[in-house]
Amino acid sequence: MSESQHRMSTRAVVVGGSLAGMLAAAALRDHVDTVEIIEAHDLPEGPESRPGVPQAAHFHVLLSGGANAIEELLPGAVEELLTAGAHRVPMTTNMVIHSPEGWYRRWQRDSHYLIAASRDLTDSVVRRQVVKDPRVNVRTRTRAIGLLGTARRVTGVRLRAADGAETELTADLVVDASGKSARTPQWLAELGISGLAEDRIDSGIAYASRIYRAPVPTRDWPVISVQADPRRGEPGRTGGIVPIEDDRWHVSLIGTPGAQPSREAAEFEPYARTLRHPIIADLLTRAEPLTDVAMTRSTTNRRYYYERLKSWPEGLVALGDSVAAFNPVYGHGMSVAALGALALRDRLATQGLTRGLARTTQRAIARPVDLAWSLAVGQDIHYATTQGRSASTADRLLQRYVSRLSRTATGSYHVATAMTEVLTLQSPGTALLRPGVLAAALIGPLRPQLDSPTFTPTERRLLAEAGVQMSEPVRQ
Repeated sequence: MSESQHRMSTRAVVVGGSLAGMLAAAALRDHVDTVEIIEAHDLPEGPESRPGVPQAAHFHVLLSGGANAIEELLPGAVEELLTAGAHRVPMTTNMVIHSPEGWYRRWQRDSHYLIAASRDLTDSVVRRQVVKDPRVNVRTRTRAIGLLGTARRVTGVRLRAADGAETELTADLVVDASGKSARTPQWLAELGISGLAEDRIDSGIAYASRIYRAPVPTRDWPVISVQADPRRGEPGRTGGIVPIEDDRWHVSLIGTPGAQPSREAAEFEPYARTLRHPIIADLLTRAEPLTDVAMTRSTTNRRYYYERLKSWPEGLVALGDSVAAFNPVYGHGMSVAALGALALRDRLATQGLTRGLARTTQRAIARPVDLAWSLAVGQDIHYATTQGRSASTADRLLQRYVSRLSRTATGSYHVATAMTEVLTLQSPGTALLRPGVLAAALIGPLRPQLDSPTFTPTERRLLAEAGVQMSEPVRQ
């Protein structure tokens, strides 16, 4: 009998079949014999909406830090996504951004980018790549209802099928990728593990989103963003247009309490005209609405600090929204999940299924979470309506520095590049404290501020041909 026949078969269980769960399976498949994905709902064959992902109605972007992680986990997936109609948008080369500090220039660079597509398309491409692997099996209409094992070691999960039948599934490693509804905190308590720290920071932001048929070809069309300015002491209004597959625009309008958008279709475009600049409202005048308005108020930043627990069981890892869910306005959720899955794969490659793997992996997963958390919460705490935490003196000083950086970035390629490296999760936040960046922020922008949207001559021609008339710039 060969050595491989003597070796015990190894199994990993992934709870949740959304993007984070599929990427976790991609991270695991080369390090165990089989991966079992436990999914409460049916999974669609193609790019269709999936129960359990209500946020899919709002625009999603995959930042280059996350896209690069997916490409490492699933070589060829990003190219397949682009072939299916997604857009690769260089930042800020192909973006028209009105920040609180002014219009960003469209600096020419290609190393930092985002992938713009519907969430359904992104999910379907990743899912197809993962489930075609014979080592990966998906159990749909099945729920994980508890952990097997002890506070020292998790040995599997208890399952409940659609017909109510309960079974046990043993595993060498269990990965919780079940999203915002994750029950791991309760499961840990049932094992006798206490002291889990949690943060909830809620700015009260509400989202209204709608998909339009674009009046212009969307290939190479820029992302449009008009951002709120929390320094003004008034309710914030934000909006964006993301080009997605099939010549469509995904449009989201976002407001804090006192300025929340409505789910009424007749009020969608008038709300867009109340933003700090009317560019989005202008562009929608010739766009054809394809869907009703989807609304959500589930935008709380929520984080569990698993990595801080005094004890952590062997055989258990959590990643994605199960660890931290972010206000979606910052577009970090999918990328943080991808970076967490890559951290899992890298720890497995280094340690294998050995003692201490779960603890070191959980700490590695926390690193990209730390950056995205600081970026999201660092903005949201400055709204007067935010609950869960208020801005301290240190927070206000940091905001002044970041605001100074953002103003400098409107006229400095060097600072704009440093900020984009961090915002795309490709560099840590400390990159903004490098001597060259500090010096540039002290000097300020090297070019005069722009006072109107930064459309190219070709884009202006396409808009004119479509009959879109742009309002005069609003000077703020």
